[in-house]
Amino acid sequence: MDYADSDRAQELADRAHELMEEVVLPLERERAGGMAVSSGTIADLREAAREYDIYAPQIAAEYGGMGESFRDVLPVFEEAGRSLLGAAAMRVDAPDEGNMHLLELAGDEVQKETYLEPLVEGEIASGFSMTEPLDGAGSDPKMIRTTAEKNAAEGASGDPRETTASRDGDEWVIDGHKWWTSNGVEADVLIVLARTDPDAHPYEGCSLFLVPADADGVDIVRDVPHMGGGTRGASHAEIVYENVRVPEEHLLGNLNEGFSHAQARLGPARLTHCMRFSGMAQRALEIAKAYLSEREGFGSTLSDKQSLRHRIADAEARLHVARTAIRDAADRIEDGDEARIPVSMCKVFTANVTQGAIDLAVQCCGANGIGKDLPLADFYEAVRKFRIIDGADEVHRRIIARDAFADVNREELEPLTRFGEPNTRRGSGH
Repeated sequence: MDYADSDRAQELADRAHELMEEVVLPLERERAGGMAVSSGTIADLREAAREYDIYAPQIAAEYGGMGESFRDVLPVFEEAGRSLLGAAAMRVDAPDEGNMHLLELAGDEVQKETYLEPLVEGEIASGFSMTEPLDGAGSDPKMIRTTAEKNAAEGASGDPRETTASRDGDEWVIDGHKWWTSNGVEADVLIVLARTDPDAHPYEGCSLFLVPADADGVDIVRDVPHMGGGTRGASHAEIVYENVRVPEEHLLGNLNEGFSHAQARLGPARLTHCMRFSGMAQRALEIAKAYLSEREGFGSTLSDKQSLRHRIADAEARLHVARTAIRDAADRIEDGDEARIPVSMCKVFTANVTQGAIDLAVQCCGANGIGKDLPLADFYEAVRKFRIIDGADEVHRRIIARDAFADVNREELEPLTRFGEPNTRRGSGH
């Protein structure tokens, strides 16, 4: 299917496709099903991406990337999503991809030299430490238990589990309890959201901090057991911050503007997630179509069965609509629009479309769908979380619905008859 991508976008996508076909997919097929890859293998894949000239295309050249526009790199993300190894190879993998974007937007030059450049190079890893366990901030970030106070050992309620950032001379002191920090176990640096103005609304009183993972008081409690993540071994860490001290220069961006900085990260990151998963869904359908074309049953190949053909057709159509919507939202962002509603529409729609497509592919392949000789079972585990990460379906539907009901035209109801108010209009010709 052709899209209104620029010539440069198509050129980048072609390079990514060649890397996937010639390096990444052959390596994936050689692996035993479900087996995790080593850091050495990832390093080799990244070296191959450099040779194909498709490494970190979304990051400015001065920091080690290729300096391509956001809109032009979207098809690269889609190509990368065709394998669980693709995004890591091209250095467009979450959460580092979003964190690099945030550092590029909000970091000062020292922070970029210290953290962004090594991240792009793949020398270090990062985690985004925002989500808190019960009963802290999850889908409702206003619930963040973060205050700024003189007593650094406790939060406003006296509970040391609250995430707090207090100023002590030229240092910030962070106390809190986070979890679901993607990459948290592997991370060398953690981007921590903490409340710095307890009297302000959380959206206007939180800040971001760069916290070295080996800083005193950072306790990586555990890798939260979770669905998927086997191939890359990606972690989702529970972390306790207790009297963690970082210097003033570790404040990322502007004081008390942590939420706005985080939103600048999350908008594009949601679209890149959409593209990665749409690539995964497309490959799942390609596998299913190949299997249906070979597998025979009840007198013909399964690809001749009308019901399966129609279900594949529906999945292809929905995936095309998702891809088109993603590109439209990306165009708006490229033009300087926050595009919050289109991004939410893309996120919730694509998450459900890609889950449905991959579920269909598993069903089409029967026992081979749930086995791990094919990547479908790993895809299935990976895609389910997409309806929760970067905002659960319900959160995005709430945002979309709020906009939909913001300007209701009540004139549309004028023809209705109301109780006690007879409708005096008479139709002509009766």
